[in-house]
Amino acid sequence: MSDRHADTAALTERVGPMARVTPSRPQVDAGARRGTRPFAAFEWMIALRYLRPSRREGYVSVISIFSLIGIAIGVAALIIVLAVMNGFRHELLARILGLNGHAVVQNLYGNLTNYDAMAAKVRAAPSVTRVTPIIDGQVMASANGLNGGVIVRGLRREDLRTLTTVSKTLSSGALAHFEGGDAVIVGARLAEKLRLFPGQRITLIAPRGNVTPFGTTPRVKSYTIAGTFRIGMSEYDQSFIFMPLEEAQLYFNMGNSVSGLEVMVKDPDRINSMAGAVGAAAGPYTRVITWQELQSSLFGALQVERNVMALILALIVLVAALNIISGLIMLVKDKAGDIAILRTMGARRGAVMRIFFIAGASIGVTGTLLGFIIGVVFCTYIEEIRQFLSSLLGTTLFDPTIYFLSRIPAEMDPREVTFVVVLALSLSFLATLYPSWRAARLDPVEALRYE
Repeated sequence: MSDRHADTAALTERVGPMARVTPSRPQVDAGARRGTRPFAAFEWMIALRYLRPSRREGYVSVISIFSLIGIAIGVAALIIVLAVMNGFRHELLARILGLNGHAVVQNLYGNLTNYDAMAAKVRAAPSVTRVTPIIDGQVMASANGLNGGVIVRGLRREDLRTLTTVSKTLSSGALAHFEGGDAVIVGARLAEKLRLFPGQRITLIAPRGNVTPFGTTPRVKSYTIAGTFRIGMSEYDQSFIFMPLEEAQLYFNMGNSVSGLEVMVKDPDRINSMAGAVGAAAGPYTRVITWQELQSSLFGALQVERNVMALILALIVLVAALNIISGLIMLVKDKAGDIAILRTMGARRGAVMRIFFIAGASIGVTGTLLGFIIGVVFCTYIEEIRQFLSSLLGTTLFDPTIYFLSRIPAEMDPREVTFVVVLALSLSFLATLYPSWRAARLDPVEALRYE
């Protein structure tokens, strides 16, 4: 028996009571009303039977499989990319702001002299959690015949202890030896670059030193490495050195003054609205520079890249949905004879439309669910997957010196994941409407001409 005859026989057996009604119009409508309630069991049976592979309509099944795979890949890719972009932004924000603060208070005309009194006033401002006097300066670091440009930051040991982004990554005994005028803490990558270990000496060369009759001479001084830190951001791990505040004042010839006050607040995303209160607490002749002003180009580029990548990957789901349309149109053409049988048995147009809607929607729902599972599993174990692929291919898939981070971050936002799932389901459902409508509008007499 051919596949067509097998389908017809199964259909006749399933809806036998409807087939035995007399051809009078009232009886057909009454039977249709009794047997074709919305999404009845026989509609699901026929729809799922049409999705099974057969010898005659094998290419339709192939199109359906590729549509399912396309939707799954699109959903998984969208979830993974959005999670990685969120992870990048969160990690960069935590490391950059954890080291540089959410805002910096500076004097309009030079350095801050009454910094302790000003710090106490700023600390009393609403939502301010931490205020630290700091000194920043660029110098040349040299050791073992190697050198490189670095940033020296001077701050008190108590303030370094409360800077958890750095203090929780310090090597053993680093804070205990971070005192006096002969100790500094360097980034781990800088120590590796200069081949240094705790206890060894590093030479710092500042371009502006003592003023002599022959001009300004560079200031050169050697310090003992009290320890190292590694915050996981290569740009900072290889270019930052922490120095006690009193020694930094001497080294940079700043007297009893500092470069500025580093301010941290409860919600860094609202720092622009809080800058006025911080500036008012600091007093006149001061300015407040927020992290959004200092890092606007970096985080703006990340946001644009994230949106563009999401738009491009959403096209994968759209293409897969278009494949559902083409597959269902071909299925309608191949099942034209079955549609004619259903219509003569009393099935209304709504029942025929629902049958093909279920067939197409099943592909979209299955592909979306599969893509959701793949995306969540991939994001959960993304670092293990990266390490496995790196060892398998023998190459570096994520270079910390390029991406500023030591590992791939992934942070899934439930709202974004829900949006991706709803988008995929909506496109899948919309893709089934036109082919289903065409199947419902097919006249039984015209349908027999396809046979």
